[in-house]
Amino acid sequence: MISRATATVAASVRPSPLEVARDVALLAKPRLAGLVVTTAAGGMWLAPGHRDVASAMVLVLGTAAVVGAANALNNLLEKEVDGRMRRTRDRPLPASRLEPWVALALGLGLPAVALPAIAWYTNALTAVLAAIALVVYVCVYTPMKQRSTLALFVGAVPGAIPPLLGWTGVTGRLDAGGLALFGLLFVWQLPHFLAISIYLADDYARGGMRVFSLVHGERATRGWIAGTTFLLVPVSLALVPLGVAGAFYGVVAAVLGAGLCTWAFTGLWLSGPAQRWARNFFLGTLGYLTALFAALFAGVR
Repeated sequence: MISRATATVAASVRPSPLEVARDVALLAKPRLAGLVVTTAAGGMWLAPGHRDVASAMVLVLGTAAVVGAANALNNLLEKEVDGRMRRTRDRPLPASRLEPWVALALGLGLPAVALPAIAWYTNALTAVLAAIALVVYVCVYTPMKQRSTLALFVGAVPGAIPPLLGWTGVTGRLDAGGLALFGLLFVWQLPHFLAISIYLADDYARGGMRVFSLVHGERATRGWIAGTTFLLVPVSLALVPLGVAGAFYGVVAAVLGAGLCTWAFTGLWLSGPAQRWARNFFLGTLGYLTALFAALFAGVR
């Protein structure tokens, strides 16, 4: 009787408006969205040409809205999968704190406002690129994660588009500088997410994800981490001859790249389980990108 009464009371407790607002915000994955918006702002900062304050604000806010919408729809499509994994089972949808229609409304409503605003205040090319990122992330990458390890490369496309949005938002065109920023973010994501696939392998197995480490093995994944990290060095340095960044950035990129490569190659000689190494390397890739963009933001060209 006591347990039933307790359950009845618990069921009758309604979440506060602040708690609901927090859960709605969590649908948009604000930490991930923040990283994406930072790279978009970086592309805008580095692009040659006039930066209008109003259009810059619309681009940043519009990018955040599109990313938030993509994440909300991802939450909706992966509700059952998230419920099986430890790191995601407390998200608002699998924990039943929000109804699925909230994620659907957020996922459809935000782009309906953001994409026209980006087209009007910046240019149509930037809006089209933002729409491509949204569609690829939701309609291709999200379902593909449960079918093929190629999702790693597909998912890197929308993840690499934000700095290109910043660039085209200023220039109105696709050129070598903007594509170099796209390439940098594309390649950076490969070792970053390969490391995640190692240290969260058990959780991904529970969710039924076809991540690299589960399909091809941990040793092969460490080899791919080393190879893609090595590729990251020339891709990051390409910004210098293209005129996107200057000598200061080149020195920083070379030093950071050498350090990250050394770290990546140590993974090839590990004898035991690599979960701890992979988690630390994953965190290292975040530090690498932060320092790299700090050098870019310095504006020495």
